[in-house]
Amino acid sequence: MQTSAMAFYALVACAVVAVVWLMTQPLWTRWRRSRLRAGVFPAAWRGILRQRVPLYACLPADLQLRLRQDMLVFLAEKPFLGCAGLQITDDMRVMVAAFACMPLLGARRDYYPELQRILLYPGAFVAREHQVGVDGVHSEVARGLAGQSWSQGQVLLSWSDVQQGAANPADGSNVVIHEFAHQLDQAKGYANGAPLLKNRQAYRCWSAVMQAAFDALRQRLEIGQEGLIGAYAATDPAEFFAVCSELFFERAAELAALHPQLFSELRTYYRINPLSWS
Repeated sequence: MQTSAMAFYALVACAVVAVVWLMTQPLWTRWRRSRLRAGVFPAAWRGILRQRVPLYACLPADLQLRLRQDMLVFLAEKPFLGCAGLQITDDMRVMVAAFACMPLLGARRDYYPELQRILLYPGAFVAREHQVGVDGVHSEVARGLAGQSWSQGQVLLSWSDVQQGAANPADGSNVVIHEFAHQLDQAKGYANGAPLLKNRQAYRCWSAVMQAAFDALRQRLEIGQEGLIGAYAATDPAEFFAVCSELFFERAAELAALHPQLFSELRTYYRINPLSWS
């Protein structure tokens, strides 16, 4: 009986410790992140931002500060792994972190809580995808990719494509913003082009606007009409959201002029207005 009682009290003690840990963990995380954001942003990293991330110079001073603060948290929490012989450098970490944190400028959204690591390849990497043909035949297809986002906690990126996207901040093409938009979409466990929103009304409005723009894109492509939103966005709603997110951050004026309702939905979601940037 004594042994049983001791085992019982030990289990109770473990349960209490577990409950206390679960209750205090969010507080500890907030405290640790506040300390990280208050830390010193290395001068060498500032130089990388100025030289390699032209979009950074377009941000107003308050958003530049916030971006640097968010990068300190992101870089402390998210490990980078080099693949196919690539050696990770500060240039790589800083550039990826800068673009990954831009979608968080209006709302931090817990710094991509499901993301466990970023894998960097020297260039395009091969991924095998399962496809089902119109005849119902299943097959494996190999594709060269510039980026990929997994709901299981990984983002894969081509370093050459990261650099290319960073070099021209007005071309509407940025693989890091694209893949991290997928991460926001996948926060609920799957990607369908509708990230986590605040209430049902927000979902109804989002669905109506995005579906109308998605359908209009497909109709334009059927008649061979090109536009600001590229053909890849017509793949599915998840890719549509990711492609439009690239345009939102890099070609905001054109997106707002040509697709005002779409731009408004993205501005509400991201809680920032790139039209005010220089």
